[in-house]
Amino acid sequence: MSDKLLEVKNYSVASTDDVPILHSLNLTIKKGETHVLMGPNGAGKSTFGSSLLSNPAYKLTDGRVFFEDEDITDLPTDKRAKKGIFLSFQTPVEIPGISLYSFLRAAVKNTGSPLTGKLFRKKLNETLKVLDLKQEYLERDLNVGFSGGERKKVEMLQLLMLSSKLAILDETDSGLDVDAVNIMLKGINEFQQDKTRGLLIISHNMHILNKLKIDKVHILVKGHIVAEGGSELIQEINKDGFIHFETQAGDCNV
Repeated sequence: MSDKLLEVKNYSVASTDDVPILHSLNLTIKKGETHVLMGPNGAGKSTFGSSLLSNPAYKLTDGRVFFEDEDITDLPTDKRAKKGIFLSFQTPVEIPGISLYSFLRAAVKNTGSPLTGKLFRKKLNETLKVLDLKQEYLERDLNVGFSGGERKKVEMLQLLMLSSKLAILDETDSGLDVDAVNIMLKGINEFQQDKTRGLLIISHNMHILNKLKIDKVHILVKGHIVAEGGSELIQEINKDGFIHFETQAGDCNV
């Protein structure tokens, strides 16, 4: 098996009413790598993340998706998730009647994890400490009455407990204060320790991006990847915005 974790080839996506959104994208994330996807509003960044989990709001019109060298193009959302792909949401939903503890226990069990009750609780307690979350959160209904920051920390808790192989974090810093962002960074750093995993971060938050080891940056404009490079691209965008890249994409057929 190669060191490739995710590979998309000639990846094109449209809405269910046939409006093209993404155009012939090619992207490879290797094990141990952290990639960042950036671009102006409406570029298709969230569509890319959601479509990788086969969100029914979008349809693949061309291309293939490979995960650990396996073609998963035709797999539904639940089977992709069981393979080890995790997607965070900009606004995590509330689920009344299901406690956070019950949700986590069922989710971990559904992955086929060998963790017994005692080992599960041990790992859960350790992860709660990393994210500065109190035990009392476990008995509350999932995300019900949680602040934006609490929801994002709970989502990071899910990521670490599920031991996912690829995490797609879509604007996971949205609505967080500085303290919450720093705690989220601890969670990301914890995830990065395992070099068999990979990360795709969709974010413009320079406070986060400047504190992470970034292997590759992709710039998405009008549904096209118009530039790729190292972390120097982040500094370029921080200084000049996306104007240069939008001009560069002006001749793209959309």
